[in-house]
Amino acid sequence: MLVLLHEGLGSVSMWKDFPDLLAAATGRCVLAYSRYGHGASTGLGEPRRVDYMHREALTALPQLLAGLNIERPVLIGHSDGASIAIIHAGGGHAVAGLVLLAPHVFVEEATIKGIAAARRSFETAGLAERLARYHDHPQTMFRGWNDVWLKPEFRDWNIEACVENISAPMLLIQSNTDPYGTLAQIDAIAQRARAPVVQSLLAGSSHSPHVDCREETIDAIKKFVDALDVP
Repeated sequence: MLVLLHEGLGSVSMWKDFPDLLAAATGRCVLAYSRYGHGASTGLGEPRRVDYMHREALTALPQLLAGLNIERPVLIGHSDGASIAIIHAGGGHAVAGLVLLAPHVFVEEATIKGIAAARRSFETAGLAERLARYHDHPQTMFRGWNDVWLKPEFRDWNIEACVENISAPMLLIQSNTDPYGTLAQIDAIAQRARAPVVQSLLAGSSHSPHVDCREETIDAIKKFVDALDVP
């Protein structure tokens, strides 16, 4: 099973036809879901805490997988979803592999600038209206993500140590023109990893390689999944 973990502003519908294309290319079942507060899921009823990705990775995701009888999935995470995948696997949960699209393991100045720009776009440039096409609760969803990342205490957020506890192979996919993070993110993962790591650097992509470089991304995932020792 390939399990998709969406970005900080993502949802099931924002993957568009990527899950279908991925299933066709790999021959694997693909699961996508909207996390709490996203898409058509229940709206956030409280402000998010700095550890919100840990809560998703170590509580919500294990409950979801257990409820669906999914064991040792390949987690395919984008941005926040990639960080959640790292925390989940680094927390001792069994996975067959990790595909990390534009992952974050620490906070960079480039990330903060990009998230601050997203706030301005949400307030004045139509981002709120665009997100409303994909989320039942766009205001609380956006604030739940944006406010946490811009908190001063979030500057110390770091999950590099989780990488050292991962025993499953990893595929790292990153753009060198990503406005939300630099190549230092995948360098940090590769340096700390004890499991095999494959890196794919995509030119002409931004923060969403599965959108900007769809064919290359799907091809890289197919090769990675085919090489895994899973039925």
